[in-house]
Amino acid sequence: MRPPRFEGPVRFVALGDSLTEGVGDPVGDGAWRGWAALLAAGLAEGPAGLAEGPAGLAQGPAEFPEGPVRFTNLAVSGSQTRDVLERQLPAALEMRPDLVSVVVGVNDTLRCTFDIQAVAARLDQMYAALTGQGAVLLTACLPGPGAMLGLPGALAHPLARRQRAVNAVVHALSDRYGAVHLHACEGDWITDRALWSADRLHPAERGHRQLALRFHALLKEHGLATGPAPSPEPEFPVPTRAASLWWLATAGTGWVARRCTDLLPQLLTLAADELRHRARGTSARLDLRASAAVSAALAALSVAEQPDAA
Repeated sequence: MRPPRFEGPVRFVALGDSLTEGVGDPVGDGAWRGWAALLAAGLAEGPAGLAEGPAGLAQGPAEFPEGPVRFTNLAVSGSQTRDVLERQLPAALEMRPDLVSVVVGVNDTLRCTFDIQAVAARLDQMYAALTGQGAVLLTACLPGPGAMLGLPGALAHPLARRQRAVNAVVHALSDRYGAVHLHACEGDWITDRALWSADRLHPAERGHRQLALRFHALLKEHGLATGPAPSPEPEFPVPTRAASLWWLATAGTGWVARRCTDLLPQLLTLAADELRHRARGTSARLDLRASAAVSAALAALSVAEQPDAA
């Protein structure tokens, strides 16, 4: 299904977690920019409109109260699907966006409360509400955090299995709601260290620019991006190794610690289960179990959407 063309000024609203907030792409004074702001600047000819964050603070070096693109970034670092559904979605619906991005789910995989059926239900509710207003929906599937962090296989595989489950749900629901979907869970960009920040989980400026470029290309195919594509070249100097290590040792360490406190006991259990199945040669059972959980989650949505019997 081909999305409709935009008419008049484009209202673009971004929802999600630290990836969409722009972590890894600093613009000074502790502010982040990120792929969504870079994409906004290329959606239409002329300067983008005011770029606002969750607290109404401007993000990025340029501010325009009016323009062909009016961009608001509601993404907040650490957000899970529940946070986006309960806190960000209502604000987005009030803005009645023409274009809206929902890129979330990695933080769900890092919590002991991970439940693919709940993740699927929340994403379905968000996608339905936004497209129900006529918004064009942007989505993406992402790489597993375990591989990005370089964790040992027994620790990385359970996280990768969870991320594949989230990606499978995003794929299926993106197709259901006619989303413009970016397949970003594979490819050379994942292994190119120049595209990633010191924490190995968030893109650096080059990485954010690659995401913006790829989204822009998809939107251009649909006739929805008429402005210039974002430049792949960094605008700001690459942070020094000392600066990167300092960030990782302060803010980055806190980010990891908060998640490890919640996840680590369960992750160790998952790792032990992984090693036990590997020793028995039955690792495929874990993959089949995860696939069955995704199928059940999507089937539950289909049943819930059927009209009541007369």
